[in-house]
This record gives sequence, C-alpha cells and structure tokens, in this order.
Amino acid sequence: MPSGSGSRGRRRRRPAGEASPPPVVQVSSSGSGEEGSPSEEEEEESEGSSERPRRRDGGGGKARVSTSGGDAEGPNLPSCPICMITWTADGAHRVSCIPCGHVYGRYCLERWLQQCGKKKAPCPQCGKRYKQNSIINLYVPEIAVPNNDLEKQVLLLRERNDSLEKQQAKLLEEIKEHKRQIMLQQNVIYESSLKRQKMIEQISDGMPDAEPIASLTEDTDSRNLCSFVLQNEFLVDGARVMGIDASNQIIFTSGKGPGAGAEHILTKISMFGRQGMQKIHLPPDTKAIRDICILPGGRAVFASLGKKLSLFSMATNNVVLQYDLPAPGWSCSGDHTSSTHLYAGLQNGMLLVFDIRQTSSPLHSMTGLSTHPVHTIHSAVDGSGSRKVFSASSIGPCIWDVDGSEDRPNLLSGMENQGVCISLACAPPSSDLLVASYRPKVELPDDSATPQVITPQSLAPTGSGKLGRHTLLRRTAAASFAKDQVCSGNVSDLRMSKSVIIPCGGNQHLFAYGDESLYRVRTWRLPSFQTYTDLRPHRQPILDLRFAESSTGGRYLGCLSAEKLQVFTVR
Repeated sequence: MPSGSGSRGRRRRRPAGEASPPPVVQVSSSGSGEEGSPSEEEEEESEGSSERPRRRDGGGGKARVSTSGGDAEGPNLPSCPICMITWTADGAHRVSCIPCGHVYGRYCLERWLQQCGKKKAPCPQCGKRYKQNSIINLYVPEIAVPNNDLEKQVLLLRERNDSLEKQQAKLLEEIKEHKRQIMLQQNVIYESSLKRQKMIEQISDGMPDAEPIASLTEDTDSRNLCSFVLQNEFLVDGARVMGIDASNQIIFTSGKGPGAGAEHILTKISMFGRQGMQKIHLPPDTKAIRDICILPGGRAVFASLGKKLSLFSMATNNVVLQYDLPAPGWSCSGDHTSSTHLYAGLQNGMLLVFDIRQTSSPLHSMTGLSTHPVHTIHSAVDGSGSRKVFSASSIGPCIWDVDGSEDRPNLLSGMENQGVCISLACAPPSSDLLVASYRPKVELPDDSATPQVITPQSLAPTGSGKLGRHTLLRRTAAASFAKDQVCSGNVSDLRMSKSVIIPCGGNQHLFAYGDESLYRVRTWRLPSFQTYTDLRPHRQPILDLRFAESSTGGRYLGCLSAEKLQVFTVR
C-alpha cells in the first residue's frame, strides 16, 4: 500500500498462489461528480488519521481509461488510482467501488482500511468515509468509453460511403447507356447482315432487281404464315420473370435489384416506351416472384417464394390481397370462366384453388402425384364446359378436375418416364394442343426407340445446354390426349424454362421456345415441328417467354433474358 514517497514508484506484488488476473474490464472513474460533503465527525477523523494513499496519476479527479487494446501492464489500460495496477474482473484486486462512487481495486481498499487502523477510512479522492461492508464488487463485462476521435472517423467514413454510393449510381447509369448503345449497334449490324443475306438469296434465285425487304425488323418466312415485328427493346437488370397486359400495353418484370442484399422488386414497363419504367417495391416478406399472370380488369396475380399468393392492382400499384401459402409458390393462373378464381402451384407439388371473395383460406387444397414443384399452370375448359387445370412438374404434364370430386391429378397418357419435364405450352383458349418439353435424366439410357418421328435440329456452337425434346399432345376426348410428333432441341440443363403456342389463324399454330445454344427464340410449325424462324438473339439465355392477345386483336410476344426485354408484334 503506497504511503509516503518511498513506496510511490513501486507496484504491488501479487500474493503467492493468486491466479493471474483475467481479461481487463474497461471502466472509467471520475471524481468530478456531485457528492455529499463529509460530516464534521468524518472531517475530524480524517485530520487525525494517517495520510491518504498518494495517487500515481499526478493528481486530478479522474483515473486513466483505455480506449484501445494493449498489454495488461500498458500505460493506457484502466488501472487502480491507488497502485496503478490494472483492474481484474475477479480475484483479490477485482474492480470495486465505495459509496461515494469512486472505483478502485478491492485489495487496495482493504489494505487502506487496515493501514488506517479503524473501522472507517477516507476515500483517497474525495475524503468521504467508507467501511469494509460498504465495498461493492462491480460486475461489468465492458464499459464503452466515448472517444471523440473515433466519432469523427465514423462521420468521415459515412460521408465517404455516401459519396461512393453516388459515384456507383452514376457509373451504373453510364453502364446502362453504354449497353443501350451496344444493343443499338448490334441491331444495325443484324439488320445489315439480314439485308445482305436476302439480296444474295434473291440474286441466286435469278431476281437481281427484286425490291429489298420491306421491314428490316420483321422476322417471317416465304409463306408468311405469321410475322414477328420487333417493336421495342428494354435494358433490364436481373429480371427473371414477366407478364404481359396486352389490353393496356404494359409489361411487368420481376427480379432482384442490383447490389448485394438488394430486395426483389416489380418493374412496370410501358410496352412502347411512352411512360418509361416504374419500380414498385413489394412487401418485404414477398421474396422472389416465380410466376406472374395478368388478369382481366387491371389486375395481376403472382406467386412468390415467400409463401405468398398476391393480387396486385395496376391502378394503385399496390398489393390489395395476399394469401399465405403452406409452401413457396412456383406458378399461378387465373380462370377463363370466372373472374374470382385463382390457382397456385406450390413447391411441394400441391395445387390450391382460391376465390378472392373468400380471403381467409383456399377453396380447395389438392395433393399432387409427387412432391416436386408445380412450375407451370394453365386454366382451360373441356368440351363439356367443365373447368380443368393443366400443370407440369418434373414428372410430366397433369390434368386436374377442379370442379369434380377428385383430389389428385392424372398424368397425361403416354407421358410416363419421358425425362424431366421443364415446360408446358398450351394453345389458348381451347387447349386442344399441348407441347411438353423435356431434358434427359442423367440415369436414364438413350430413349431412342420411340414410335414417334423425331425431327432433328442442328446444334449451334455457341451457348450451352442439353439436347432435349419437345412432345406434341393432341386432345382426343374431353380429358384425354395422345402423343403426336416429337422434336429435338437445345434446352436448359438447370432452369424450368417457358414456352408458348401462338395461334396464327386458319387453325395454324407455331411453337416458340428459348433455344439454349442460340440465346434466341426459335419457332416451329405445328404439328410437323418444321423450323419456322429464329428471332433476334440475346447475349444471355432466354429466361421467360410470354404470348398475350388483347380484346381488340393486338397480339404480342415478349422475350426476357437477364439483360434485355424484347417485345414483338405478331401479325
């Protein structure tokens, strides 16, 4: 115990057998707080007592406090104001305080009482007396000490972060503009090459004076069964799924925004660019949207991985009704015969039927043939007027009798063990034609001994994917289909892609699918699967493909990749 000048420079030696002090507890003590004055009796006793232990911090009212780590004996660590030895969390020299509020090591306070030889001893800093039983052990794991320099550094870093975020936003806009310019240049190159190819074909056919093609943005063939005129292209960032409102000429896309930790957003796009793009933030528990279906009356429904089926109003740009699903939603559809019925396909293979007039729960919960996700749903009506739902999961296409008493679907006849079903296209509105797309299973042998004629398609050297097959199904009865022609094609080995059947008049149809090797949409005639035309390429695989027709006769085809959205008018 320091008393007098002879002990001023010495440190207390740890008693034999005493454990090494645990990690230091950072605590500050101050003698500048408001405290009551000692009583007259205490003042008289303090005058007659031995001198107070001298502080080794050079006086003042504050014990030294550390704001950074270091050695246990370092000069910047918090220590007892009497002996200047660092406090410990427990043991003989644990951090303690006395009634006046000043903080010391317990060992020094007890030694000071013994040196005074009385039941009470004065506080070495303020003189207020304390007793043995008034020494209080402090149980504080850590006390943060304000540091003005650190606060200034934090503010400076925040300012720098804000500046960098602004710079990043500016760079992203510049990148978008550069991409747009590159896309325009690619279109010019594509149109020029298409024009040269047409002229070469005309010259080779002995028609050197023939007129050039009327529209360089029109993809058609010599028989002019159907033509695709590119109306617009939009740059999109991270979009994965889309829906087309043909009557209002609006397209919805959904995907994750740019940057780490970005939320999933819905983007509303004017089909002909008159109103630009509008970002719509969804409820935070919605998560990624897997499917979007446009309904009559300015509404849309989408199924999401957040176990939600959401009804969206295009007029207010808000979710007006949301159902909780027992599993993540993978697909959704409206009903052609009822404006109040909705269907949702779930990740666990179930199909749920909803009526928006009943907001609490679904009308029906139907169990699938497997627990694989239902990735595609089409609503249809058979010849007898009964409502049916066509769905597809990896086991194949199924038909559900939502008006009947059956709680489970039926796999379409002849579609067992065909591979992994990744897409199902349906000819609107009669659904007399279906095209199911498959990729091979790894464990299955080559299924080449099929009775159907397989039309080979040339493989492009670019891109990736697997050689899959597209199978045409024709309706033979109200709920029966027969397998018809089969066509090979390049399909995705990872994604459940989308495909469409496009009516062309005169009971003629085209089948469209995003070719995984060409990075473009390829179309085939039905039922022969003769190659019809290839639409303009993307630099990344086609993620979604939608066909929509308005009440006034306008027909549109939308092609979406992660970077670009193409809108074609179908004539």
